[in-house]
Amino acid sequence: MNPIPVMRPTIGREEAEAAAAAIASGWVAQGPRVRELEQAFARRVGAADAIAVSSGTAALHVGLLLAGVEPGDDVIVPSLSFIATANAVRCIGANPVFADVELETQNLTAGSVGERLTGRTRAVVLVHQAGVPADVGAMHDLLDPLGVAIVEDAACAVGATYRGAPIGAHSPQVAFSFHPRKLLTTGEGGMLAVADAASAARGRRLREHGMSVDAAARSAADRVIVEAYLEPGFNYRMTDIQAAVGLVQLERLTGIVERRRARAERYGELLAGVPGLRTIADPPYGTTNFQSFWVLLPDECPVEPLEVLERMLRDGVSGRRGIMAAHLEPAYAEQPHGPLPVTERLARRTLVLPLHDGLDDAGQDRVVESLAAAVGAAAVR
Repeated sequence: MNPIPVMRPTIGREEAEAAAAAIASGWVAQGPRVRELEQAFARRVGAADAIAVSSGTAALHVGLLLAGVEPGDDVIVPSLSFIATANAVRCIGANPVFADVELETQNLTAGSVGERLTGRTRAVVLVHQAGVPADVGAMHDLLDPLGVAIVEDAACAVGATYRGAPIGAHSPQVAFSFHPRKLLTTGEGGMLAVADAASAARGRRLREHGMSVDAAARSAADRVIVEAYLEPGFNYRMTDIQAAVGLVQLERLTGIVERRRARAERYGELLAGVPGLRTIADPPYGTTNFQSFWVLLPDECPVEPLEVLERMLRDGVSGRRGIMAAHLEPAYAEQPHGPLPVTERLARRTLVLPLHDGLDDAGQDRVVESLAAAVGAAAVR
């Protein structure tokens, strides 16, 4: 019996052909396909423009800089997030301030953020965890009057919606990741959706060492152009090979989301037979793309989460621990923080189950049966 992986990217012959065509064109670094992907992605998420970069972390870093974050500023972030969220703040020399999340969505709330505001708070990184949209409107209602910026960390959230509009349409800076665990992948890569032309122009400079004009523009010019370097920047460029893959992936996105939502609905029905188990679900104000399917084990479960994963692995079913908590990792062990009870419960009691296009009904049945057996329950179908 074949093992069931926790994830598998939806990628095939069309992506390979697009990458080969990019190589044959002679543009293998950042070039015209990058710009084409930026424009197509901006249209898809309802943003004015978008900046393709080398990773989701790079997108978040540039987004924080565009939001005006400087060394010494406080930036409120969830501890319950991949550590890149806090790291991007530290890269600027700013101070990550950990706030708690709510149990239902694993996201920050206006209430939890309000408790952490200080006179030095410059921005809040609002993560849409596992593709579940956070309440963006409530956060803007709290922070806009205070002049505190919102940078959305939508690394996992492409294809999710908030109040009927795509994630990416609600804030001046929204960072996405194209890592293979995300719905849309370019191998590695990321995108920063922005709300105005000035931000787009500066973001493109920052991704390319602060350069005033990029290689594609110099190549297309009918005169010699000597670039200037207007501010310190970074090497955060995306290649045209990656962008070619991304353009094909973007065409697949609607179908990927639909299939994942259908598979997640079936998980919910099957797992209803496991007593006390809480599962990921849509919030009342939006729809998730189900980038991951997490379950929260009940506190009274006699089997520890890591042992559950070990038992499932022996059945040929791969799972993962739930979202990490940065403040529990050695890298942030010395970072001061207030109480984070929901974060700690979720970090210690959640598991991620397989969810991808390669998972059929039989495989999903195996996952649920293995999980139910591992926690000592009987699955009901």
